Amino acid sequence: MNQLVFATITMVLGVAGCAAYFLFSNWILDTILPSKEGDGERAIRNLRLANTIRPWLFLAPALLALGVYLFYPVLSSLRLSFFGRSGEEFVGVSNYAWMLADGEFHESMLNNMLWLVVVPAAATFFGLVIAAMTDRVWWGNIAKSLIFMPMAISFIGAAVIWKFIYDYREEGTEQIGLLNALVTFFGGEPQAWITLPFYNNFFLMVILVWIQTGFAMVILSAALRGIPEETIEAAVIDGANGLQIFFKIMIPQIWGTIAVVWTTITILVLKVFDIVLAMTNGQWNTQVLANLMFDWMFRGGGDFGRGATIAIVIMVLVIPIMVWNIRRANAEMEGR
Repeated sequence: MNQLVFATITMVLGVAGCAAYFLFSNWILDTILPSKEGDGERAIRNLRLANTIRPWLFLAPALLALGVYLFYPVLSSLRLSFFGRSGEEFVGVSNYAWMLADGEFHESMLNNMLWLVVVPAAATFFGLVIAAMTDRVWWGNIAKSLIFMPMAISFIGAAVIWKFIYDYREEGTEQIGLLNALVTFFGGEPQAWITLPFYNNFFLMVILVWIQTGFAMVILSAALRGIPEETIEAAVIDGANGLQIFFKIMIPQIWGTIAVVWTTITILVLKVFDIVLAMTNGQWNTQVLANLMFDWMFRGGGDFGRGATIAIVIMVLVIPIMVWNIRRANAEMEGR
């Protein structure tokens, strides 16, 4: 109850603070640059100058928060990557040399690459197929709502749900895990699924695919509805079947949207942490970069230097994808 009251007070104060900032900043700007007094030429100049400054006033809180919560941590992490365990002793590039020779880092990189290959492709594929299949049926919106629902669940919450699905009990006892219950029902032997090397990575990936398919479906469904009906009608008249229309007419016209969805999920995969932490904590060869960074930074006495070094690697891997995404979005906006 106290948390609910605290959250309500926080939201009220936040909205009130935004409204007060909006009114106060406008009042100061209009006071410094009055446009309703004095000669006409000066009033016009003040109005133009005020209209130039006003958007930056509204952006100022966001830019400040971006600087505090993004740029400062990046610079601080880069600095810490050249220091030792306590973050006080300068060690040069020793942390990077350790990282390149560390077996657990190699395992994390390989697992992350595996996630990058499987998850974006699977989530985008399933999202596209579901969007196409449910686009023109009466129950399509109901199906989309159910598929989109996992997006509202936190990664930890989703991991808890799937932990029950993968749950394992000794053979001969009642299996409460859905997957093992099905296996034993058909005469198979129960397995500790998340402890099976290599395959357990795919069992963890299923969770993220389950969450992100709804996101891909919504974006791609909107793109499919934006395809001109004339092109589809022309293909039908020319004798194209459903698969030909889908792969040769529809997909080429929404390829830009598919690429954006793909890269967005790719960035998320590079930062995957919660699912691995809740399901295996990196055990049984499931370690990923973000969880490894967490281990070094906050566990085992904490090693700020090595934790920051891994954080820098994650950032370096994410930046090219973000730059490509931004450039593509800008190119599409200029094309319009």
